[in-house]
Amino acid sequence: MSHPTPSPDFAISQALEEQIARAAERIAGASSVVALTGAGLSVESGIPPFRGPGGLWTKYGEPPLDGYQRFLRDPKRAWQDRLSPREPWAQALAETLASAKPNAGHRALAELEAIGRCDAVITQNIDDLHRQAGARALIEIHGNHKLLRCVGCVARFAEGELAIDPERLPPRCPRCGSVVKGDTVHFGEPIPADVLRRCHQVVEQADCMLVVGTSATVYPAAEFPLEVLRRGGSLIEVNPEPSELSELAVLSLRGRGGAVLARLVEIVSEALARGPR
Repeated sequence: MSHPTPSPDFAISQALEEQIARAAERIAGASSVVALTGAGLSVESGIPPFRGPGGLWTKYGEPPLDGYQRFLRDPKRAWQDRLSPREPWAQALAETLASAKPNAGHRALAELEAIGRCDAVITQNIDDLHRQAGARALIEIHGNHKLLRCVGCVARFAEGELAIDPERLPPRCPRCGSVVKGDTVHFGEPIPADVLRRCHQVVEQADCMLVVGTSATVYPAAEFPLEVLRRGGSLIEVNPEPSELSELAVLSLRGRGGAVLARLVEIVSEALARGPR
């Protein structure tokens, strides 16, 4: 696998280079590394965050906070809205997700997994970019906009795997007959139990967590870095700006995720090639 190319519009300073080298040393020597990613990573792929300056909800207003309850009350209407989005924020999100491509940060994390130095990526993003970059040990807390999920047996289906007839909505699960919805987690919807279970499994084994593009203040994601710390592990943060995790992290790498992660993977790969000292 070729090394991801750092973003050309972000120069890595000597001080940051030294911090990246220290982070690479920790990752190369850790027993189990897990990454936690958020919206900040996908911003570099042209996907705006939901909240904050330039956020979709900041611009268009937040969707209903009872989205899941609305789906359960009228799944046919919810599916009609999915197939033909009417809300401006939903239209903007659909268009953005359709055109977004993985950036150097997504590719770097996929390579870190490929060389055996990242056991899992837990992401709060729904954009499918980690998958497109080649990640396999991927846990999507809030689901994936390209997948469908049965509300009964939680079976997931890829695009085209289920025939969607606009005249016969909502679609039904071919395995258990329950209603099928989009895999993305709505407001008011519990995180699927299988996803939470897998998150806890990998976090319990991790002695190093790489936190990228998120302040990790929204639960359940907020709990994972704290659990690693409680068990004596370490946090490495990659964020352009300080966050609530910065003071807890052993290293806070201030820079764009794509450039920082690309360089981090280069140094980790070189360390592994040299072998133990």
